[in-house]
Parts: sequence; structure tokens; C-alpha cells
Amino acid sequence: MALCAAQTTSWGLLYYSLPVALVPISRDTGWSVPAMTAAFSAGLIVSALAGVRVGRALDSTGPRLLMSAGSVVGVLALLLVAGAPHFAVFTAAWLIAGFAQAAVFYQPAFVVITRWYGARRVRALTTLTLVAGFASTIFAPLTAALIDELGWRTTYLVLAGILAVVTIPLHWFFLNAHWSSPAATHPGAEPSEDVRTVSRSRPFRLLQVTMALSTLALYAVTFNLIALFLERGVSYRSAAVAFGLIGVGQVIGRIAYSALPASTSAVTRTVVLTAAGAATVWALALVPGPTGLLVVVAVLTGMVRGCSTLLQATAVSDRWGTRNFGALQGVFAAPVTVVGAVAPAAGPALASVLGGYSAMALAMALLATIGVSTASRTRTPRRPTG
Repeated sequence: MALCAAQTTSWGLLYYSLPVALVPISRDTGWSVPAMTAAFSAGLIVSALAGVRVGRALDSTGPRLLMSAGSVVGVLALLLVAGAPHFAVFTAAWLIAGFAQAAVFYQPAFVVITRWYGARRVRALTTLTLVAGFASTIFAPLTAALIDELGWRTTYLVLAGILAVVTIPLHWFFLNAHWSSPAATHPGAEPSEDVRTVSRSRPFRLLQVTMALSTLALYAVTFNLIALFLERGVSYRSAAVAFGLIGVGQVIGRIAYSALPASTSAVTRTVVLTAAGAATVWALALVPGPTGLLVVVAVLTGMVRGCSTLLQATAVSDRWGTRNFGALQGVFAAPVTVVGAVAPAAGPALASVLGGYSAMALAMALLATIGVSTASRTRTPRRPTG
């Protein structure tokens, strides 16, 4: 549960705090909301790139020092946000936060859970993502309340303090100081060569393409769901409710994923879930109404997003085992994380080019369908070990 608490706090402060604070910061400083969102997205891209090195470090050193250091960097980043005298420093703060995110968000936590629980990892991963799924529920209203009372700068000082008090001790006292190296676990192996061999294989790269296309489609459409529904004549209040219910769908989806039969293959699970994602995006693109039906589709899309989080956590280990898992997961997740960072902005940009959010959703549905085709080609020639 220590890791669950650390994940919830890290996501709540290093991710969900900024969307709540954007408008108050813009009113106080004059910095544009799109520019601040771009700075945040740039930090997420930094996180994706740094995640490759983080994965390798986890394999060789264990999580305690690395994740504790990530918490410290996150605290420094939030302090820099609080004191930013101009936009360049604000941007630098979120770029620094990207390094912290790489060390304390889901990907390193997935490595820790997989190393701890082995074949029993799905239940533990489900618990982790279910608990951390409440990060926005807890910290978005807390951030808003603090801003109302203290202003955004003092609020970020308080948030930095919360991050320090909660996550640094949890990472330091409850995580492994070290664990057996992959070479020790598998005598005679060459870890770096094996990572290169797997990461350059056709199934691995097709798996990356599959997850990137599915993530792009699901995130671009759901992030811009309110604009899409307003275009269909849905009231703003109903559209906002539908957007909020996506989170409920994600929780349901994560519970449902753990109930999938253990006998199903990794490829079957990938094909089924990417096909479900494509189907829901097609529905959002084509179903004109009524409002109740659109809300149901939104919840179903949220369920697929919830399943996709766990699919990304298990896709590599299900195919190639847990040997060198940190390094492989870091390489695998990098393009998916980059796509997740740019997807929210890609939706409006594509909608402006194509003439509307419905047309954007159609384009995303096509990309998701391509992802179903690549998913069917991610079969590995051997069973995973570990």
C-alpha cells in the first residue's frame, strides 16, 4: 500500500495539479493557457525519453535510491513552479518535473510490482492503478481549494511540501535498496545484448506501434469529448458529466481486466482490447445521439482506457518474461508516453484542419483500426521466462 499511496500523491501533484491551476496562473501572470499546456506536454516528453534510462537503472540498482531521488527532483520542480518569475522558468520547472515523472510514475512502479509479484502481478497491478486512479479525485479539489485560499504560488509551495513528506519516506523505507541483477538471476546471459535483440525485433516494434496508435486515438478523442459532444448538440452540462464518467469507466475497466481468463494469450488480449478501443472511437465518431447513448459510449471508452493501462503494464512481460524488464519496459513505453503527451493537443489541431471534431474522431478511428491489424502480428516465437 506504500507504493499505492506514493503513486496517488505523485500523480496528484506532478500531473493533476496543473490543469486545475492553469486559469488562475494565467489570470495572475498573463501567460497563455495553451503555452503553459505546451510546457507541461514538453515535460511529459522528457519523461518518456528519460524513462528508457530509468528502466535500465531499475534493473541494475533497484528502486529505492532512484525513486526517492525522483521524489526529491519533483519537490524541487514544484518549488521552481511556485517561484517562477517569468514563463521561461515556469517551462524549465515542468521540464525538470519530467525527470521526476519518469522516476515516480506508473512505468517504474510497474517494474517494481512485476519484480515483486511475478506471475501474480495482474492483481497487484490492478490494485495499484485502482488506488492511483483516485489521484485527480483527491488532489484536483484540494489544489483548487488551496488556490482560492492562498493563491497559486503559495499553493505550489504547500504541494511541494506534501510531495516531500509523503513520497520521499515511502520510497526510501518501503522499496528495495537493491535486488538481484538480471545476470545473477539468469547465469551466463548478456543483459544488454538481450535487451537490444528484443527491442529491435519485429513483434516488439509492432507492439509499440499498436499501443501508440490506440493511445493516440483514445486520448485525443476522450480528452476533447466535451467539444465533440457540443458539436452534436449535447448541452455543456451533459457533456461535462459524460467527460467525468470516463473516469468511472476506467475504474470498471481495470477491475474487468483482472477478470480476463488467464488462459487467453497475450496476443488475444491485445487484439481484443485494441479492437474494443477502435469500436468505441468509431461509435463516438458516428453515433449522432441521443445524449444517453453517447454517455454510455463514453463510459465504455473509459473502460477500454482503463484496460489499456494494465495491458501496457503487462504486454512486455507476458511476451518476453521479466528478465531485463525495467530496460525493456522503458524502451517500450517511451513512444506511447510521447503520444499520450501530444494527443490532447493533436485533437483540436486535427479538428481545425478537417473541419470539426467528428471528422477528427473518424480519423482517429481509422488509426485505431490500423492498430488492431498490427496487434495481431505481435506474437513471439517463444514463451516468456520469469
